[in-house]
Amino acid sequence: MTPIPDTTQKQATAQGSVIYYRDGKTVLARQGVDRKVVELDKVPEHVREAVIAAENRSFYEDAGVSAKGTARALWSTVTGQQLQGGSTITQQLVRNYYSGLSQERSVTRKFKEILIAMKVDQSKPKDWVLEQYLNTIYFGRGANGVQSAARAYFGKDVEDLDVAEGAYLAAVIQQPSRFADPEGADLQAARYRWKSVIDAMRETGALSAAEASAQKFPELVAPKKPFELKGQARYMLQQVTDELNRRGYTDEEINSGGLKIVSTFDKKLMTAAERAVKATIPDGTSQKVRTGLAAVDPATGEVVAFYGGDPERYSYDNAFSAKVMAGSTFKPYTLAAALDNGFDLSTQVDGNSPLRVASADKPIPNDSGRSYGRIDLVQATQNSVNTAFVDLGQKVGLDKVAETAEKAGIPAAQLTQKDAASFPLGVSSVSAVQNASGFSTFANKGVHVEAHVLKSVTDGEGHKEVVEPVSTKVIGEQAAADTTYAMQQVVKYGTGTAARLYDRPVAGKTGTTDDSRSVWFNGFTPQLAVAVNMFRDDNKTVTVPGYGTQFGGQLPAQIWRAFMTEAMAGKPVEEFPEPSDYGWDDYSPFRDDRGDEPQQDYSPPSDDGWSTPSTEPDEPSSDGWPTSEGPGDSAQDGGRNDQNGQNDFGRRGDQSEQSDPPSSQEADQPFTRTDQPPGNGSDRTITPND
Repeated sequence: MTPIPDTTQKQATAQGSVIYYRDGKTVLARQGVDRKVVELDKVPEHVREAVIAAENRSFYEDAGVSAKGTARALWSTVTGQQLQGGSTITQQLVRNYYSGLSQERSVTRKFKEILIAMKVDQSKPKDWVLEQYLNTIYFGRGANGVQSAARAYFGKDVEDLDVAEGAYLAAVIQQPSRFADPEGADLQAARYRWKSVIDAMRETGALSAAEASAQKFPELVAPKKPFELKGQARYMLQQVTDELNRRGYTDEEINSGGLKIVSTFDKKLMTAAERAVKATIPDGTSQKVRTGLAAVDPATGEVVAFYGGDPERYSYDNAFSAKVMAGSTFKPYTLAAALDNGFDLSTQVDGNSPLRVASADKPIPNDSGRSYGRIDLVQATQNSVNTAFVDLGQKVGLDKVAETAEKAGIPAAQLTQKDAASFPLGVSSVSAVQNASGFSTFANKGVHVEAHVLKSVTDGEGHKEVVEPVSTKVIGEQAAADTTYAMQQVVKYGTGTAARLYDRPVAGKTGTTDDSRSVWFNGFTPQLAVAVNMFRDDNKTVTVPGYGTQFGGQLPAQIWRAFMTEAMAGKPVEEFPEPSDYGWDDYSPFRDDRGDEPQQDYSPPSDDGWSTPSTEPDEPSSDGWPTSEGPGDSAQDGGRNDQNGQNDFGRRGDQSEQSDPPSSQEADQPFTRTDQPPGNGSDRTITPND
């Protein structure tokens, strides 16, 4: 009338999951119960014999219960005395393994335990019982099961334990808390208990007298502190857990399923990301100023690194969770939409200021009311001309701009004001990961691969699931190549010169929103797309000691370069695809006198690389990078500008970027204008009332 329960206690078989960095070897975090189930043949014979000698010498002969031991245990239960327990290994397994048996001390529970133990003994092999017992029992130090205990006490796998070490684990079972890290009287008690196990093994024949006398008390490794996550590891674990949930894994499976989870995070690049931010941001910067960085592999969609801020200070991270206005970093999506829908780089757009659009309540101006006339899409991108992109958005259709951005990974729900004329200027809010993922589309020849943080998941039975992200063709290859070419000019000659890498081509885009409430630099090489943003958690202007008000071409670009310099070290130099031939020979300032392909315009570094622009001519950068002497510094801009800021072709060497939407408080105003002095490598937009 007392059946064997058909379910086991969850904690009895629960195995914690281990999360690894992308190499599949370096542990990032551990989740849940510390248990690793092993088969019985992995447990050395002497370890099994030690446990049997210590806990149940008649294990292989009895019927699952011991008459004498049971009598002692029942007397102890009835009288309330703490006498020696009489449970066999089978009884202990039944109590800890099967559901329906409480741990209370009652005669009813004891009889039920005895009956089930007898039935288990009749229906299960002894080796099965011993294997489950060794994997179930608690050994102290947070270790459940003999494998975890071997790691916790001796820093080795169970199969590598010697006789003395195995005997100590057997001794621990009786009083795991007391013998976990014994000192003083507890250490003497532990030695006595260990010696009694060795003597019991001699008595059962597991050890000869000579072998028993040769044993010495083993040296225990220092107890490990509970697995604590520090710094970016907290954010990494959160992102891994969130993605596991999205892919159908429950929290219970994560905490007790014994999963081996391989993330996409590269440990060295994670360190490089944190170093780039902390080494570049000056001391004394307000704690309200926050910086996010995200790096995505264009070919796979894997988020290989990010910097999310200080988890001790912030409840959410700056790379995945924080979403701020994209500003001019949104303009490439408009450009890509146009190039994929019949326009080309030679397409002329209206760069005059102000621009009147029927759907806008007021005219849309450029920075300081500056007019550029009719300009092509390369010039519009390099100089980030607001009116040119508003005009382009009207020509291609704002619905196509939104469609392109959505296919590139920006969620539709975040694409706000899709009918506003200012939509191409970046009124939508995005995260650093989303923006890096979006730009990875251009690096990957127009194909967007879903951003993700998991490489594979292997369950407790060894079944491996490799994550296969969704790939979406966003634009054609030539449209991607042309979009990339236009963004190369931003880094070569435009607002993003602070992001130049001396040894390889770079494409990118700066962005600064109204009153510098969020500032960006997004850039990529063929191998890696990286976005850097800065913002304040109170949505006020981002200011930094020694730099003042920030723009995308300043600290965000410098952080980007610091990270990419380290990330690209030793990587082969890869060139971007060739752009379309659209007749630059007649007037392009980007071709040499022979009218060949656009010059790469890279010169060998005189010291540690390209110098970066500074807001003030003689203001040194706090991160140790050399700074330029301003827009007329011909040594730093490849000789393109003369001392008066005029370039070799008679055009102003203006490094300003005209961009960016109003802040969230002013988003109802569908127009912007840029306002900043030329040559400071920055971009911003403000409302006419500012």
